[in-house]
Amino acid sequence: MNRTRKIALALSALATSALATLVATPAFARVEKLVVHSQAVEGNLEGNSPERTVYVILPPSYDTAKKRRFPVLYFLHGFTATAEKYLGYIPFDAALKAAGAGPQEMIVVVPDSHTRFGGSMYSNSPTVGNFEDYIAADLVGYVDGHFRTIAKRTARGIAGHSMGGYGTLKLGMKHPDVFGALYAMNPCCLTPRPAETADPKFEAMTLEQALAGEFNTIGNFAVAAAWSPDPTRPPFFSRLATKDGKPVPFVLAQWAANAPAAMAAQYLPALKSMKAIALDTGDTDFVQFEAVGMHDELTRLGVPHDYDLYVGDHGNKVPERFGSKVLPFFTKVFAGVKP
Repeated sequence: MNRTRKIALALSALATSALATLVATPAFARVEKLVVHSQAVEGNLEGNSPERTVYVILPPSYDTAKKRRFPVLYFLHGFTATAEKYLGYIPFDAALKAAGAGPQEMIVVVPDSHTRFGGSMYSNSPTVGNFEDYIAADLVGYVDGHFRTIAKRTARGIAGHSMGGYGTLKLGMKHPDVFGALYAMNPCCLTPRPAETADPKFEAMTLEQALAGEFNTIGNFAVAAAWSPDPTRPPFFSRLATKDGKPVPFVLAQWAANAPAAMAAQYLPALKSMKAIALDTGDTDFVQFEAVGMHDELTRLGVPHDYDLYVGDHGNKVPERFGSKVLPFFTKVFAGVKP
């Protein structure tokens, strides 16, 4: 065999090997940044924009399998954060790529629900805006209308971290016609707040002081804006949990009415209609008691669910667990779902 022939064969073998490697490696997941207008958020008293940023992470096969439709996982971010911050925190695109092309590929949608006080609590409120309706109606309708989705509840899941875990359980209970499976990561705010936690120091604060406050301060005002709104009380347009230094039972009752553990018995058929429910928490998570309380209540009510207490805090394992726990959970949920 002459030298030219050997070189040709070597180049051919190299090209074949490169092609095989290319075929074996799934394409990158693609991220689209959108702005979705929400009628539900329009006209809120805080002035939160109805033009909401949304990230849509499309799986490896989306651009190649042009006739294929995909299930959708909605992921809700945590308090004081934004959708953009979570794109830097959790490697959604890398996780979808690592999962590879397959029959259970899914679209992941990460909407932004940041508000004046750091978070909407995924609730309906004239003060904050109707963010519950934004997610369950405006956003789902937009995604189904602009992407190749399987537009039915069995092909829609919802997950979230911290405040997003709270939103996951609340929206799942209240909108079982929209979502068919739930995964709450390190959820907060699931159990009613006792009267002794009502702090009168917030009564004397100005709006500027409240906005410049530390985490617990802005959290208190965010909860009030979402769960005890009052359009007659500017500039906060909400009622606090204390008045003249004493707890206000009616406001505490409003807050308790928005606690998913307290709501669960009223929404038992919705919870039992879910194909799967999971919640987790770290063993050193500062809100671990919230997940424990929800787990205990779901167990008492006979609602099937997975509960995972893992070694970690409120956020250090979340990026890894999205790929190792959340995606496999929904891969199983979506298995066999057809348009």
